[in-house]
Amino acid sequence: MIKIIVFSRKKCEKVSNLTFFRFFATMLLFLFKGGTMKKVTKVSFALGSLGILMIFGAILLQYKSFKNVEKKDNSREISMKDVESGTEEVIEEPSVVVDDTEITEITEEGTGDQEIEEVQGATVEEVTTPVYDDVTTIPVEPIVYDNMTMHQLAEKLNRSLKSTISGQGYLIASYSLELGIDPYLATAIILHETGCNSGTCSSLVRSCNNVGGQKGGPSCGGGAYKAYPTLEEGIKGYLDNLYRNYISHGLTTAEAIGPKYAASTTWASQVNGYIALVRNK
Repeated sequence: MIKIIVFSRKKCEKVSNLTFFRFFATMLLFLFKGGTMKKVTKVSFALGSLGILMIFGAILLQYKSFKNVEKKDNSREISMKDVESGTEEVIEEPSVVVDDTEITEITEEGTGDQEIEEVQGATVEEVTTPVYDDVTTIPVEPIVYDNMTMHQLAEKLNRSLKSTISGQGYLIASYSLELGIDPYLATAIILHETGCNSGTCSSLVRSCNNVGGQKGGPSCGGGAYKAYPTLEEGIKGYLDNLYRNYISHGLTTAEAIGPKYAASTTWASQVNGYIALVRNK
């Protein structure tokens, strides 16, 4: 008597949970207790059943493998109905792929078409900033007179200025050029009138700061010569007088100034001698 066993899907799933040996033992027990079949027939049937069992076991294992894959796929699927109804929200996770020779950059969302920038074979080089020594910029002074700057001219005049007026070369040079007076001429007249070139200035310079023999008030010691509060005011007062009474009238040389400036007929030659002295120092 042949008994046919029909397994439903639920029974297959239940059988698949049994161990292989339990299932095999159950089948053998069924075969050898089943009816009046001859011994040879039973052995042949047992071997055939064993082959069928092995095929069935392989199918079962394959079925179980497919079920596991199906469950994993189902857990990731979201139906379009759920998305349209708003019951499910689709979240796309950006993926970043890093390669030695290619870098893919995904632009920000909301720009319309997706923009992808690919950099292939990019080489990054280290840029070094050169270090320079601290350089102090010294402004270049303009040439103001006789191919000299103001400081050079002042130093030249100072080499002839002694005693009380020592070191006043810059004031004489700058104020003379401001008024349009020859600095050599202005210095030469001071040296002739005060005697400061010899080492000791006259008492008029030392007592009243009068460097050019100007007359007027306030009086220096009750005499006709003018007194100045400071040496700077005395130098500027002398140059103002020289410009106002001589240079502005076109009298720009010792020869032109002499007859009006002093009674001595040798005044001009003596001043020219001082001009040469100042120029050559």
